[in-house]
Amino acid sequence: MAGRLRQWARVIKRDVHALYLASRDPRVPLYAKVLALLVAGYALSPIDLIPDFIPVLGYLDDVILVPLGVLAVVKLIPPELMAEHRELAAAAQERPVSRVAAAVIACLWIASVALVVWLVWR
Repeated sequence: MAGRLRQWARVIKRDVHALYLASRDPRVPLYAKVLALLVAGYALSPIDLIPDFIPVLGYLDDVILVPLGVLAVVKLIPPELMAEHRELAAAAQERPVSRVAAAVIACLWIASVALVVWLVWR
């Protein structure tokens, strides 16, 4: 059961990325682009309809609204275009992730903020 849930979550994550890619494609109708951006933005946004810290209900909107939004937009996009964007999103998921690079970037941001605070304080 847990394996199926993980697979379902990966599919939703891939489809949200595919919707973002589709929203930038000129071959996709405008109404589908707008809805795709709204769904992808909601899925990737840290701000939720119901905050995640509320037990059970906090994740309920993510489990229900995001898949329903993805399903609605997928039906609006031509199947051949959606298949193309799903392939691109799947390829992006398989790329290696560098945690060292992420740490270096985080350190640069922290150092920049510290420098600005120090210059303002002085």
